[in-house]
Amino acid sequence: MGTQGENHVANLRALYIDGEWIEGGGRVLEPVIDPATEEVVAHVTHATAGDLDRALAAVAREAARWRRTSAFERSKILRKAADILRGRSEMLARLITVEQGKPLHESRGEVAGSADMLDWFAEEGRRAYGRVIPARSHEMTQIAYKVPIGPVAAFCAWNAPLNTPARKVGGALAAGCPIIVKGSEETPGATIEFVRAFEEAGLPAGVLNLVFGDPPMISDHLINAPVIRKVTFTGSVPVGRMLAVKAAAHAKAMTMELGGHSPVLVFADADIDRVADGAVKAKYRNAGQICYSPTRFYVETPVYDAFVEAFTARAAALRVGSGLADGTEMGPMTNARRIAAMRDLVGDAEARGATVRTGGKRRGNSGYFWEPTVVTDVPLDADIVNKEPFGPVAILDRFSSAEEGIRLANRLPYGLAAYLFTDSAAVTRTVTEELETGTLAINNFQITVPETPFGGVKDSGLGREGGVEGLDSFLVTKFVSQS
Repeated sequence: MGTQGENHVANLRALYIDGEWIEGGGRVLEPVIDPATEEVVAHVTHATAGDLDRALAAVAREAARWRRTSAFERSKILRKAADILRGRSEMLARLITVEQGKPLHESRGEVAGSADMLDWFAEEGRRAYGRVIPARSHEMTQIAYKVPIGPVAAFCAWNAPLNTPARKVGGALAAGCPIIVKGSEETPGATIEFVRAFEEAGLPAGVLNLVFGDPPMISDHLINAPVIRKVTFTGSVPVGRMLAVKAAAHAKAMTMELGGHSPVLVFADADIDRVADGAVKAKYRNAGQICYSPTRFYVETPVYDAFVEAFTARAAALRVGSGLADGTEMGPMTNARRIAAMRDLVGDAEARGATVRTGGKRRGNSGYFWEPTVVTDVPLDADIVNKEPFGPVAILDRFSSAEEGIRLANRLPYGLAAYLFTDSAAVTRTVTEELETGTLAINNFQITVPETPFGGVKDSGLGREGGVEGLDSFLVTKFVSQS
């Protein structure tokens, strides 16, 4: 496949630059670890500065050509790529699970959601409407056009190796922008197959490029390149801030989808058993390694004890194991760093007087498994209620009034997602108005689907992905007056 491989290294993960798959060739190779076994399953190729320059030259060359390609033709390619992904769902799901850890049923859902995202942008790209603005003179015509912003640099996280690039690539290509994707070195396989789907769908060489490698080197090289007009990143708050500073230094547009520490407000009129059922499924999905994972559960005092009992019993009963095994409800964490983080956060909370109701420790000696954990009585100075845990831990606390619940929910600098459970219209109106969050789910845990905008406020990010807003983020408005 046009590679420069090294035969003695098995299962190389390749770069894709200007229509060519590139692997090995004396480049740095990084091992890819199966988090359920800690075994090396592949090696991913690191891009050199020369590789990045070649990718930049490709998007610079293709920018005008792809912009002139009709929205109808761009839509057909996106739809074809989506169909290819659906046709390979089982292969892709197993690849995600082996490299990232989530159970197969969750991986299958990620494949389906990613294909749906491409379909959404395929259609929405055909509706990137401008507008005619009434002029003050009948001899004048005023038109606001929507035009592509230009070449994009996208940086993707490891926790959703198919869904994250789908959001960025789908929007960019539908808008008419070529793109360079920096994928995760820890979960490269599904991202590679995502790009391969576009190659097979007929996307011209150079419009979509995929690189892996040293994150600081790649981010510096791409963001500083004059040809790049927009930066889009999904990841942690500290890294997002660094990239935002680099992009701002060149006055480049950016979308930053950063971390969260999502609050859940459960009022006394809610159905406690129903909420507990949904909460446990949402909390421990992908072992809690989701930016909008519900984490801080604030429960009104009259039903607090009942909720703690119901939630803890369900968490303790979760079946933990390899994501490939039948019946697994929670897989391993993705890397050893997350195990160390869980140990530090839970240990700090216990040292400050918190109670671990269930879990709280690593499970076994092989694989990155952490027990589903529930903690209560956590003081507000504990690290776990101030730093994003990004793991399978739920923090349960009580509140006595709507005002107190809102204050607790808003006390952190995060504002990505929040959840509310109540039957009261008055409470719903108050909480909706006063919660500082980019997304809010009321009486459910559904935060994002392709046709809805997703993104945060405060330290949780800038801009939106998905929905009409996700397409608009890759477009700029050009005003033209003609007489």
